[in-house]
Amino acid sequence: MPASTTRVSFKGASGAELAARFDKPAGEPRACALFAHCFTCSKDVFAAKRIASELAAHGIATLRFDFTGLGHSDGDFASTNFSSNVADLMSAVQWMRDNGEAPAILIGHSLGGAAVLSAAPDIPEVKAVATIGAPADTAHVVHNFEADIAAIERDGKAEVNLAGRTFTIEKQFLDDVASQNISARIGSMRKALMVFHSPVDSTVGIENAATIYNAAKHPKSFVTLDGADHLLTDHTDAAYVAQMIASWSERYVPKAEPTEADVFADSLGMERILVAETGAGKFQASVRMGQHGLLADEPESYGGMDTGPAPYDLLAAALGACTTMTLRMYADFKKLDLPLVAVTVEHEKVHAKDCADCAEDLQDKPGKIDRFERTIHVSGNVDPQVRAKLVEIADKCPVHKTMTKGAAVITKCAPEQD
Repeated sequence: MPASTTRVSFKGASGAELAARFDKPAGEPRACALFAHCFTCSKDVFAAKRIASELAAHGIATLRFDFTGLGHSDGDFASTNFSSNVADLMSAVQWMRDNGEAPAILIGHSLGGAAVLSAAPDIPEVKAVATIGAPADTAHVVHNFEADIAAIERDGKAEVNLAGRTFTIEKQFLDDVASQNISARIGSMRKALMVFHSPVDSTVGIENAATIYNAAKHPKSFVTLDGADHLLTDHTDAAYVAQMIASWSERYVPKAEPTEADVFADSLGMERILVAETGAGKFQASVRMGQHGLLADEPESYGGMDTGPAPYDLLAAALGACTTMTLRMYADFKKLDLPLVAVTVEHEKVHAKDCADCAEDLQDKPGKIDRFERTIHVSGNVDPQVRAKLVEIADKCPVHKTMTKGAAVITKCAPEQD
């Protein structure tokens, strides 16, 4: 479903006007979610935007807002603390209740994760809670300005530098975070929980995920974000989190009603490959491959919603997948101790005459041609002669042969359906 983003605002716990964005699918949402951002971040941090957009594409409307004194919200950040953040969160919940539907899903990133864990027991409509890189102890946040704690204790407040920006932290903030008992709140939550955390998170260590998980009662799940940084700055990490939340939450919130596009696709039967428009956005299509499925789309720069790979990305992925499988079959046949193999594929359109490394028959073609550059990466040390052989064997992969030798594509129109 294509998302539309609406600017909204509401009064926070202290009376300050809080800025928010409401990301909604085009049709009736199957559920609503509330997203709480990380410490000193904003609703517009990349992870928040990408996750809200992805959830909207899965039929989940998501409200993301700036806490008091942050982003575009009014108020004085220096007067805030963890308790006031939780109170702001409850104000957001009330706004959602007053405007159609309370959140069924809470999502919190970093300290926002601790906030949703603290607030969840008091929101009966919430069925599921997801945390991303969340600390198990709110006092963990003071590690961000540990060198300034003595000054804050002595003078009652101090200017601290956080992520290249200057903030005033008052002693009441330290006193408040020290008084919280998140583990007790988690234990009384009685909501489904999914904990996302990266084992290489240098801001909030992975041990926090274990503490949160152990404090929660079932149903609970843990998902490792292997290789991800704390802020999920890699686009694929944020999209992965959103897709996991959308799929997991279906057990706890209503599933989307079948759309006209779903009914049409189902009427065609489960063919080996079935691609059908979803009716969402301009280009989005549902791709079904036996028991597997994904969305295909175009990037936003081409008028799409970027909810899935573009057609040429899928073609490049097919080449890469076929290559890894062919190399593994070769290694097994030759009894080679070949480490893990990865393949990167880049696609571009180039003038045939400028493609010096292309076959001669291609160089003679007029205009532009499609050029795929495939690079084989091996995870360990491999003899140079073996590496050269891998390049040779890669050219024998069936998809490579199809792409270079050509294939017959027969197109016909199906008879009219009843």
